[in-house]
This record gives sequence, C-alpha cells and structure tokens, in this order.
Amino acid sequence: MKYPANQIEFEEMFKTEQDCIDYLIAVRWPHGFECPVCGSIRSWKKNKGRFECIDCHTETTITNGTIFHKSTKSLFIWFRAIWWMVAQKNGVSAKGLQKILGLGNYQTAWTWLHKFRRLMVLSGRTKLQGVVEVDEVLVGGKTSGKRGRGAEGKSLIAVAVEVKDRKTGRVRLAKIPDASSKSLNTFIEDNIEPSSTIITDGWPSYNELRAKGYKHKVQKATAGDEDEEVLPNVHRIASLLKRWLLGTHQSYLNKNKLEYYLDEYVFRYNRRTSKSRGLLFLRLIEQGVKAHPISYEKIINQKYGR
Repeated sequence: MKYPANQIEFEEMFKTEQDCIDYLIAVRWPHGFECPVCGSIRSWKKNKGRFECIDCHTETTITNGTIFHKSTKSLFIWFRAIWWMVAQKNGVSAKGLQKILGLGNYQTAWTWLHKFRRLMVLSGRTKLQGVVEVDEVLVGGKTSGKRGRGAEGKSLIAVAVEVKDRKTGRVRLAKIPDASSKSLNTFIEDNIEPSSTIITDGWPSYNELRAKGYKHKVQKATAGDEDEEVLPNVHRIASLLKRWLLGTHQSYLNKNKLEYYLDEYVFRYNRRTSKSRGLLFLRLIEQGVKAHPISYEKIINQKYGR
C-alpha cells in the first residue's frame, strides 16, 4: 500500500476530500467492498464514500464502524491530524493540534489524540527478550524520590528496557499501583519473555523472578552510586520520558489518562529509527479502520485496559 514519504508527498496525495475517501476505501477494503452486515461483496457505489449492499440493501459509509464514525469533520482534516501527530518527532499536544488545524474547540483535538493513542498498541505484540533492565520511577509531582520517598502527587511507572551491545533497544512502560512483588511480576510477565536475563536493583519485590523462569541479575549500588549509574538504560528512558511529557504536553497532560501517553511514548521510541513517517501514518490508518468507534464520554469514563 502506497504511503507518503514526506510532507510534500502527503499534500500531493491528499489534495481533496475525495482523495482521502479513496485512500480509506483502499485501506479498509483492499480486495473490494464487503458488507458489514451480511458479508456480501456486491454493492452499488454512491457518492461521498457511501455504498449500498446489493443483497441486503444495507447502506454504509467508508467511515462506519471506524474511529471516524459519525464525525462531523472531514477526512481531509482527520488525515492531517494523523499526519501531524506522526510527522512531529515529539508529537503534538491537544492545544497545539487545535491551533494547527483551526479546530473549533480543545475537546475535539484532545479526543482525536486519545483515539490515535488507542491505535498505537497492538494485541499480541512481541515481548522484550534477551537482557532487560527493569526498575520503577516516579513521574509528576514536585518533589524527588523513589517508591515511598517523595511520592506524593506522583505516579509510579514500571520501566523495562532491552540492552543490546550496551545500547538501548525496545522499551515498555506501565503505570503500576505500587512497587509490590505482585505489581512488578505482572508487569514483567506481560512484557518480557521467560528465560530473558532481567537486571534490577536490590529491591526485594524482584526476588521471585528466578522461580518464574527468568534469569535474574541484581545490580547493587555501592557507596556514592546514583540510580542512573546502577541501571543506566532505564534511567535514560525515564529522563527522556519526563522531558517529553513536560516539553510536548506541559500543563495540558491529563494525569488520569497517563497510561495512554505512555503508550504513545513507547510507540514513538520503539520506532525512532524508522526512516518514513509515512509508514507510521499508514499503520495508524490501518488500525483506525479496524478499531471500534469511541466517544468523548467513553474516553473520559473508561478505565485503561488492553
């Protein structure tokens, strides 16, 4: 499937609303129309992306049942929102997107970005493997500290980082309720392949890892060591994450939806070497036509879950 390599190609490919409709049709139905009700492949094509099934006479649109479902905004604007999100190295805040696209209100931009974040984690994604550093860090609040120290107003984030030839590989992040054995083991089992070598500090909650099929190496701090020296890759990621949250989202970050911002950061970091922003654009469009519609109200009230 063709995708734009850069901004100029994007503008060439999507000059009109019809260009966007045709592209979405090609992504959603690469082998031709398929009725969402009866599965028939026979249809009458109408205007503006509308189809009528010849067999059951159901009328549907190319956006029906997707993240674009019943939107009052054009695909022309939606496509530019997705492109802008993936094309910017550090992403975009809702306030920034509202200004760039001239959207009437902040809520629309905020809702769209959260819809996009829900497309960034695929079920069944490959787990981390090999040598993996794991630790917890605190994000937010005004005071420093770790675990129970200076934790007021902060969120505890579990961080796992593949280490390859002393370089940082893929990462995983998750908001966890506490630094207990149960919370940390759940994070590790969800994100790291058994038999991997996990490097941690001496926190006792990690003591069950060998029993769960992992190799476990404890990197204990010596006098004068900082956390960054004990587990350098984890703390490099933590530092970059904090700067990204502050630099891109600033005071507009919704703390109650932190998990989705973590998903966006993981998506971006793990694709940092991708040479084409256009491929990321295509991937989000592909996921967008598979995703179920979700309203602003549901985004606000829904608890995080995968």
